[in-house]
Amino acid sequence: MKIAADFEKREVVHSETMPWIPSPMAGVDRRPLDRVGAEVARATTIVRYAPGSHFSPHVHTGGEEFIVLEGVFQDEHGDFPKGSYVRNPPQSSHKPGSDKGCVIFVKLWQYQPEDRTHVKLRMDAMGAVADAHYKGLSITPLFQDKFEDVSLLHFEPNTTAEIKVPNGAELFVLEGGVKEGNDNLVKHSWLRTPIGSSLSLLSGNSGAKVWMKKDHLTDVENQIQRVENA
Repeated sequence: MKIAADFEKREVVHSETMPWIPSPMAGVDRRPLDRVGAEVARATTIVRYAPGSHFSPHVHTGGEEFIVLEGVFQDEHGDFPKGSYVRNPPQSSHKPGSDKGCVIFVKLWQYQPEDRTHVKLRMDAMGAVADAHYKGLSITPLFQDKFEDVSLLHFEPNTTAEIKVPNGAELFVLEGGVKEGNDNLVKHSWLRTPIGSSLSLLSGNSGAKVWMKKDHLTDVENQIQRVENA
């Protein structure tokens, strides 16, 4: 299966307008944003757990990264409420589910295979540092290594920012809205820009909170190869 699989192309998805698609597990539905592969796939997805639903225990051979958007996500490692940012590296395992229901933004098979770094953060409890170049923009660093840079951008109302992303980027709007180019990105809109691009951002009258990953698209072909060999 291929969805938004041309990584040299700009992609915008307003996920709130998409239908929910049932997964193989009862009570778990999905909104695919990009995907290369079948059930084992390099994928970016919105996943909804109905109250009391669970996935079977499994190993994340290619790693898993997610943000809890609504409710409380749960596994044997703890409870993760709205605002949690979690990275489960390759070869980690768990039995995910939710007693009361939840919605998460999740990315699979987008790790370096040797990465073993676990990350469990409460983004809503973290501070932010004012950007040195743009008044009204502050940044919460979430994760960085030589392959990727992940952060949370906090925009005050009507703030502009020009961000160079020569190795590609993804944005996911958590709150408020921003305009990038000719696209108005609202709550739970997702944008992927290719290698060699830049971001021209303007927040709306209510400001915005935006998750951003950059510098990671240079390894896409290797990620897809690892999925195909799994």
